[in-house]
Amino acid sequence: MENRRHVRLLIDTNIVLEVLLEQSAAAEARDLLAKVNEHEFYISDFSVHSIGVLLFRQAKHDVFSEFLNDTLVRAGMALATLPADRMVTVVDVARRFRLDFDDAYQYALARERGFTLVSFDRDFDRTEAGRRAPASL
Repeated sequence: MENRRHVRLLIDTNIVLEVLLEQSAAAEARDLLAKVNEHEFYISDFSVHSIGVLLFRQAKHDVFSEFLNDTLVRAGMALATLPADRMVTVVDVARRFRLDFDDAYQYALARERGFTLVSFDRDFDRTEAGRRAPASL
């Protein structure tokens, strides 16, 4: 029987941070990330860099290394980036939906690549495509 992945999901930074920092919605985020046989998972280069910045500030270098190994290497989450010639769409998205840079980048990347954006951030609810909460998947 062929293993079909139903949805191509772009995982927002806050989903990963919930798990790494053991925050209040960690269980919900962890349940979603465990569904590797049901969905195709992507994370933006911006998210990886943002997670690195935050963890390094907290002197959690080992946590960052474990995240990279667990998420990108073992679990096979793919790294996605917005091509340089499409970066101008981030400006348009930010203006249209009143998003800050990180949210505009995630949204523009999701639209560009046909991903479903998964986030706890309600700012995406102002956009045309919206977002999915982890529990809804």
